[in-house]
This record gives sequence, C-alpha cells and structure tokens, in this order.
Amino acid sequence: MTLSNKKIMVVDDDPVILRYLVNIFNHNGYPTCEAENGVEAMRVIEEEKPDLITLDIQMPEEYGPRFFRRITKDERFAQIPVIVISGVTGRHLAIGRAVASLSKPFDPEQLIGIVKNTIG
Repeated sequence: MTLSNKKIMVVDDDPVILRYLVNIFNHNGYPTCEAENGVEAMRVIEEEKPDLITLDIQMPEEYGPRFFRRITKDERFAQIPVIVISGVTGRHLAIGRAVASLSKPFDPEQLIGIVKNTIG
C-alpha cells in the first residue's frame, strides 16, 4: 500500500471507534493523527495540519459543533474538509458545511470513497 501525502485527523472520544478509524485510514494508505475531544483536537490540528478531519459530535470537554465553529473562524484551518461520523442525530447538532455526515455504524468503503473524492 503506497502512503498518501494527505493526513487525516480522527477526533472521537470512543477509543474503539478511534482505533477503528485510524486502522481503516492507515490500511488505505493515509497517515493519521488523533484526538479524543475538541480541546485536544485544537492542539493536534496546530501541530499536525491535517488535510481532512473526521469529527464525532458528542464528546466531553468540547463537543464537535463547537470545535467545528472554532476551526472555521481560523483562516489557517477554515478550508480543511470535515466528515462528521456520529451516533447522535438531530438538526441542532448538525454541521451543515461538513463534506459528509455518516451515522455510526458506518460502511468503511463508503467512508474511504468520500475521503478519496475529497482529498484524493
């Protein structure tokens, strides 16, 4: 598997889902970085400068929509595409500018298809 030069940041508070997503992306040649909540994700995004983010909605400390608002207000990160992957539904939790929203459980092939269409 050839490695992509496009890095994906996985943000999810569930360690099982976090590992699962990292393994899917690594298996498909994408390097990854990770965070367990929005506060940690802000530190990681500044250090790693990912090309795409997968984002859970409901997390401790800082939930997904708030993290998304923070990065879209920062010109360094505003153009990074975000894929929402969450077990929580509801219009009040929606991130309208996400490139895609997947519900847990999700189809890994569908996720990789979205990633390839978004960042190559």
